Amino acid sequence: MSDSHPSPAERRSPRRPRANLRKLMFVLPNLFTVSSIFCGVYSITLSAGEPTGDNFYRAAVAIFFGSFFDAFDGRVARLTRTQSDFGVELDSLADVITFGVAPAILVYKWALAGMGMPGIAICSVYAACGAIRLARFNVIAHAESGTQRYFVGLPIPLAAGMLVSLVIALNNIESPVAEAVGLWPIATLVLALAFLMVSTIRYRTFKEAGLNSRTVLVFLLVTAVGVAVAIRGRPSLVLLVYFSFYILLGLAEEALFGRRRRAAARAAQAAARLPEPEEPLLPAEEDEVPLENAAAAAAGGGSGDEGESDA
Repeated sequence: MSDSHPSPAERRSPRRPRANLRKLMFVLPNLFTVSSIFCGVYSITLSAGEPTGDNFYRAAVAIFFGSFFDAFDGRVARLTRTQSDFGVELDSLADVITFGVAPAILVYKWALAGMGMPGIAICSVYAACGAIRLARFNVIAHAESGTQRYFVGLPIPLAAGMLVSLVIALNNIESPVAEAVGLWPIATLVLALAFLMVSTIRYRTFKEAGLNSRTVLVFLLVTAVGVAVAIRGRPSLVLLVYFSFYILLGLAEEALFGRRRRAAARAAQAAARLPEPEEPLLPAEEDEVPLENAAAAAAGGGSGDEGESDA
């Protein structure tokens, strides 16, 4: 009898692999995030090592690999339906390391070390603004639901991409960076990127872009520009051109439509503060109001007469 009828424990045992698979699915997107942290730490160790062009180039490439893992951890979480607040916070901490601290140390050792303490201060401002940008993003993400069409402020991976693409583009120059470009132009770029991250300038997410003729045309145009730059100049300039175009696109849209958008937002806030209008009386209700007032007056007059007679 015992062979033909398994115990309850034996009947529940096949469910354990499913539970383990669920745990694995939860860990999978976090592995992408941890891989991004590894890339950031590896970049920091390369930048802090011997100041050679090869080390700076490898440190920049490590940050680009980190952006690859950062781009896919959220998609993997949505695909496996394992989104969580834990994943959001871990992703932000990883971004601070990989796209905040690592690019700041890279640019300082690559170019701004010759400035001394001002160079340290400028790179620290960049890292701090990146952390502030991520904290604000988390607050907005918790407060809003649905697909966001715009980023508020320049995303920190794109700010880091701009700096890293500059390091890659100028990797093979013969003269030092301080002589070829100058320290203050690079310092100004770092401060400008820091300001854009904490600003309220909106940048497109392109999440609403569908597969249509307009999207295909834009994709072909961007590809053609990249190919032309690669042929006429150097392939290392392609990423620099792409990041520059995205940053300038946000600035252009802010200059053209920002004032109108802010005016519409102020009008909406003013309309929300106005008191709600009273509902108009219906014709039947308007006829009843004088009758009610007359009845109240007659009642008031009768009581007064009675009081005087009693006195």
